[in-house]
Amino acid sequence: MATTWIIAADASRARVLQVADRDQQLLEIEDLLNPQGRLHNREINTDASGRFRGQDRPGGHSSDDEQRTGDHYDELFAKRVGDYLEKARNQHRFDRLHLVAPPKFLGALRRELGKEVQKLVAEEIPKDLSWVNARDLERYFKDNGGR
Repeated sequence: MATTWIIAADASRARVLQVADRDQQLLEIEDLLNPQGRLHNREINTDASGRFRGQDRPGGHSSDDEQRTGDHYDELFAKRVGDYLEKARNQHRFDRLHLVAPPKFLGALRRELGKEVQKLVAEEIPKDLSWVNARDLERYFKDNGGR
């Protein structure tokens, strides 16, 4: 039987689940955490630029440095997950891979996957299911024809 892994991830967490048996039960084998992914951008930046007011504008606008910092941490975490998957592939720990992540993080993760890992991706689901327990994730895949 081919070993199938499901990666349910977002910017703060990547859960690695394995199809454990012929009944398609999922077993969580790893839980990678990114504490910075849980922080709001204002908590990451202690020297944030704040708001700016133009001479002819009554309102103002915010610096996008905070957003870029948050994106940077997301990209670093996507790289960490990609490196983990590359190492696992080299150890022949899985034969097929399903990626489940919000669209933005799914794109970041896709960019960090090596070519050989990319060949093993059977499905990509642009949803945030990282918080769903294994039993409900099993149900989601059965109801939606996944795996």
